[in-house]
Amino acid sequence: MNIAVQIKKLSHGADLPVPEYITEHAAGMDLAAAIDHTLTIEPGEIVLIPSGIAVALPPGYEFQIRPRSGLAVKHGLTVINSPGTIDADYRGEIKIGLINLGRVAVIIKRGQRIAQMVLAQTLRTAWIQVENLPASDRGDGGFGHSGV
Repeated sequence: MNIAVQIKKLSHGADLPVPEYITEHAAGMDLAAAIDHTLTIEPGEIVLIPSGIAVALPPGYEFQIRPRSGLAVKHGLTVINSPGTIDADYRGEIKIGLINLGRVAVIIKRGQRIAQMVLAQTLRTAWIQVENLPASDRGDGGFGHSGV
């Protein structure tokens, strides 16, 4: 199923391609770095990189910004607030917060694919306040309760 999403290319990203699915069954679309100059991200450094696009999502949807697996595994470069959320009512530029968790600097060039964007449906919570929750096999067992 395809969901219509409006996209606006901003002036500093006008020459970059719009995000697209690379393969037939890809869940995410790659986002490119809309930077003016080559950027070096040192180990432990956090940067905010513009994408050069803004979107208008329909209500009930979000874009999740996730790391690209190759950059994460090979270089330790990941999305700091993974997954980042682009809400349906946000109209500003999509920016990607990256952190270098690797041991060496990572160089990012203009147009380089730096993250992926996944469309996801969102649901709203309707709270039902109760005195007691229904029992379950797990109960209130927390971290490590299964012995792993």
